[in-house]
Amino acid sequence: MATTSTIPEALPVATLSSSTRRPFALYVGILLAIGVFAGVASRFFAGASAGAFDAKAINTGDTAWVLSAAALVMIMTPAVGFFYGGMVRSKNVVSVIKQSLLILCLVSVQWVLIGYSLVFGTDLGGVIGGLNYFGLRGVGYAPNPAYASSIPQLAFMIFQAMFAIITPALIIGSFAERMRFRTLVLFILLWTTLVYDPIAHWVWGTGGWLHNLGALDFAGGTVVHISAGFAGLAAAIVIGRRLGIKPGQPIEANNVPLVLLGAGLLWFGWFGFNAGSALGASPLSVSAFVVTNTAAAATGLTWMALSWAETGKPSAMATATGAVCGLVAITPASGFVGPMASIAIGVIAGVVTYTMLLFRAKKTRIDDTLDVWAAHGMGGLAGAILTGVFAEKAINSAGNDGLLFGNPRQLAIQILAVVASLTYSFVVTYLLLRLLKRSGLRVTPEEETSGLDRATHGEEGYRL
Repeated sequence: MATTSTIPEALPVATLSSSTRRPFALYVGILLAIGVFAGVASRFFAGASAGAFDAKAINTGDTAWVLSAAALVMIMTPAVGFFYGGMVRSKNVVSVIKQSLLILCLVSVQWVLIGYSLVFGTDLGGVIGGLNYFGLRGVGYAPNPAYASSIPQLAFMIFQAMFAIITPALIIGSFAERMRFRTLVLFILLWTTLVYDPIAHWVWGTGGWLHNLGALDFAGGTVVHISAGFAGLAAAIVIGRRLGIKPGQPIEANNVPLVLLGAGLLWFGWFGFNAGSALGASPLSVSAFVVTNTAAAATGLTWMALSWAETGKPSAMATATGAVCGLVAITPASGFVGPMASIAIGVIAGVVTYTMLLFRAKKTRIDDTLDVWAAHGMGGLAGAILTGVFAEKAINSAGNDGLLFGNPRQLAIQILAVVASLTYSFVVTYLLLRLLKRSGLRVTPEEETSGLDRATHGEEGYRL
């Protein structure tokens, strides 16, 4: 029977010398030590993620839907990798998809250890949660009535984990093709802890200051998209332009079908993202499902029309990207608005995101590789503000009416939440990357020229 070598073909066998084996043995020892430590620690956490519960308090239909929605949101992270991977140059396709998978692994562990607790733990001054849920101690089979009264808190935890995972995955499109992998690992861990977790607590955590103020963000327009989009802008500024790419220079996608596949998977997963945020198999989840699909369709058509007007051809890439922008924009509003409002949000956000992409490309020198700021930052901003216009308490009694329904105060609250979140994300990301720059943010010019697939991972996306 033939055997398959585990050594990548692009990596010469000569590089696996004794000097390479020494750090390998060190890594084995460190990882075994971590595994043993975690095993010993599990003795002190025995039963901490189970606990006594009243079986009658658990709604099995709600639990099944939330777990299904969590799975839908999970598939969005590799879908981001496909979406971005098709857009970059062919020498970096593996790198982008690999980064998405890295984030899925890394943030999953961070969330279990401290992330969930920092977001949903005991409030500390409206700014951050405490560490009372460290290692998911106390997060068990019983519901947490402060967040979801009909499902185990463990189900709520894993659903929210998928949001924490996909958010930093969105950022990588802003610095694709030029960031060092080991620096990326540290950046993702620090960014999730210092940026995502505080903003999520502000908006969603019991006691969070924006939550107490009445800011509406049903599924993450502020928490996910604004934070990622403006972090991406800061990253593009600090890391700098790609070698040999002039301002406004168009870069052809290496694989348009891969982009379309990624967009389709994102659209599919977004039903879990938005409808799942109802946290139950309820009429509200149905409403969120409907408006999510409608807004995505409206924005896809808007981008197609704008690309047709600009270039004379209805671009498939533009249509797919527009649909994603519509999904971004409807996210904060999805549990508060009706179908007609979702069309309005889709069209308005489509115009905003398309023109912001053109502005960034033609009027600035910022090299946001895949326009994370325009799509997610400005799409999330448009959606969050428009939530304050179109929200209806008749659709969600836990929400509020917006400007169009006689409550201008809600629009003011939405604007405050947007400004606070984008400012915090941009400033902290900028400072964090400036600090990391001392140890090296970018790959070498030679590595960037040859492509990160071979230079960093020793693997190629295509062998034709």
